[in-house]
Amino acid sequence: MSQARRLAAILAADVAGYSRLMGADEEGTLAALKALRRELADPKIKEHRGRIVKTTGDGLLIEFGSVVDAVRCAVEVQREMAERNTDVSPERRIEFRMGINLGDIIKDGRDIYGDGVNIAARLEALADPGGICVSRVVRDQVRDKLDFAFEDTGEQQVKNIARPVRVFRIRTTLPHPDASAPGSPLSRNAGEGAERQRREAGEGAAPPVLSLPDKPSIAVLPFANMSGDPEQEYFADGMVEEIITALSRIRWLFVIARNSSFTYKGKAVDVKRVSRELGVRYVLEGSVRKGGNRVRITAQLIDATSGTHLWADRFDGSLEDVFELQDKVAISVAGVIEPTLRQSEIERARRKRPDSLDAYDFYLRALPYAVAAMPEDADKALPLLEKAIELEPDFAIAHAMIAWCHEQRYLRGGMQEETRNAALRHAREAIAVGGDDALALATAGFVIAVAGRDFETALSAFDRSLALSASCALALSFSSIVRAWKGDDAIAVEHGNRALRLSPFDPWLYMPYIGLAYAHFAAGRFEETVAAASPASQSNPRFTVPIILHAAALGSLGRSEDANTVVQRLLELQPGITASTAILSARYVDPKNIAALADGLRRAGLPEG
Repeated sequence: MSQARRLAAILAADVAGYSRLMGADEEGTLAALKALRRELADPKIKEHRGRIVKTTGDGLLIEFGSVVDAVRCAVEVQREMAERNTDVSPERRIEFRMGINLGDIIKDGRDIYGDGVNIAARLEALADPGGICVSRVVRDQVRDKLDFAFEDTGEQQVKNIARPVRVFRIRTTLPHPDASAPGSPLSRNAGEGAERQRREAGEGAAPPVLSLPDKPSIAVLPFANMSGDPEQEYFADGMVEEIITALSRIRWLFVIARNSSFTYKGKAVDVKRVSRELGVRYVLEGSVRKGGNRVRITAQLIDATSGTHLWADRFDGSLEDVFELQDKVAISVAGVIEPTLRQSEIERARRKRPDSLDAYDFYLRALPYAVAAMPEDADKALPLLEKAIELEPDFAIAHAMIAWCHEQRYLRGGMQEETRNAALRHAREAIAVGGDDALALATAGFVIAVAGRDFETALSAFDRSLALSASCALALSFSSIVRAWKGDDAIAVEHGNRALRLSPFDPWLYMPYIGLAYAHFAAGRFEETVAAASPASQSNPRFTVPIILHAAALGSLGRSEDANTVVQRLLELQPGITASTAILSARYVDPKNIAALADGLRRAGLPEG
């Protein structure tokens, strides 16, 4: 009997709960399984050019010459199975679990052997009923060819395989709605397919249903302002932001970032919808009522997956004690979600806050201008921020935002040395007084990287920020950019993707995409650079950095017509920009990356300068 080695895509499938089904109705289960094979599975396998290697009662082992065919076949079968099971009671449903691997196999007659087959079988065992698990090599091979969403479950140690296997789940319930969605970062679905999905999502496609994290997860929704005074919206919003930040410092707690939670502000909220769209189990909602110098905060915690109310409470106090009230709310919520958290972990949820609500109010009013990242908007934000630090000289995040605004004025306002020095001065002050403020550390660190080219100080600030608040999406975003410049493209991609997952509706959303674009460009992945730069531009249309990266990537790909369109948009936004001036925004350490960026821009049609 001859043996031969070859590369093949292997699909292993079995019936979840087969023994239970057989025990309940042996004849009915066999008849239903045969019908599924005859009417659905076998025709789909044939349609996608697969070969059934063997059957094992409830299981199938199938070989495909193409991994794309294998994945398409699996997804189509699982979707059809889901439709067939709609009217079947859960205890009688036949549901397949599937695993797909691409690897070297040994063919012996009609049978096949080897680690490639063994890994497929182990992936099948990891799959949920009705689900599909694939290895990393499968995901990498099909992500640019098929519009399916992949969920990274991390490395798994599986039986009889020496090394851990990186496992991805394929979402079969919905087509990939948006390559910018938090559970499906752009690096997983680059190119034209992803751009088409984004356009379709903009026309009303439903958001993806996100899986729940392994640890307790929460979204804190905007508190209702019950005071009847529109000016108190800032007070209510600031209250929620402080609770989010306090909870985020509990590292065992997955907290959705403030800017994503606030997309529900002013809307009638269905907590089950929030759970689906943000991928959280718990939702905290409440209200703030101010009367004279008194404040009343009410809050309730809901298990959003079931709608069950778990906890509710009311806190009264004077404005002088408002921060103590915030701590009580945060600590009580944490205690309900994870009773086994140690008291020391709960105490770490406390952080230093400005003594004056007025100072914080000025900061809140300045924030929308600062986030725009344009010199003219920075000019509007700076007077408000200066008033904040007049009232509270050690207000770290205000110093950090002043530094950020000066950095924007420096890069896009003539590269004035005085402006650069102001940016660095306030950034260093923010780090000096904000050792317990994650946002201040992250923002100041980035300014020091850009204006001072001091990457080590910047990375140290990001690490400290993430140690304080593991859910700080902005720290991950800035870290992604700086690590891409430094040459750590793998970590840069990881941090960019994590930021997208934590805060999918963030006004700062363009920042993690820029980090991904820088990392992919440095690695020569120009299609993925395009796929990341495009939504960055959509998120902040007047910001030219992602447009520069987009044009350079298209030029490097030789897509002259598309590149010319992007260059024209760049020239409209920044008249007189040249290839020589455009590369100044990049801080790549490796000169080869700077040269590649300049070359791509020249090929795209940007004037040399």
